Parts: sequence; C-alpha cells; structure tokens
Amino acid sequence: MKLFKFAKTFSRDEEGAVTVDWVVLTAAIVGLGIAVLTTVGGGVMDLGNAIGSDLSTTNTTDWGALTGGDS
Repeated sequence: MKLFKFAKTFSRDEEGAVTVDWVVLTAAIVGLGIAVLTTVGGGVMDLGNAIGSDLSTTNTTDWGALTGGDS
C-alpha cells in the first residue's frame, strides 16, 4: 500500500515542473541551433573559400588604373 500512496503523491506533486519545462525548451533551442549550423555550414565554408580564392588572385595594380593615380 505504501507504494500506491507514494505513486499517488508523486503524480500530484508539481514541484520542479518549471525546471523540466526550461530544460526541454533549452534542449530544443540547442538542437535547432545545431541543425541550422549543420545545414548552413557547408555553404558558408564554400563561400569563404571562394572569397579567399578571389582575393588571392586579385591584382592590386589594377586599382591605380581605375583611379587614375599611381599604385
């Protein structure tokens, strides 16, 4: 009988329910962040590599011809 009384008391006890809600909400936000980073990460990496490649092949002497000054 003690087990049933304990189970009944435990099921009615709401202490800590807010903590559980916050833990679930935080886990959902972290999971969503990881999903976004996984989805977008490859494209951002490719874009960064393309920008780096373009910058490494840019000839800075062309800027003087555009502005009319010496470079």
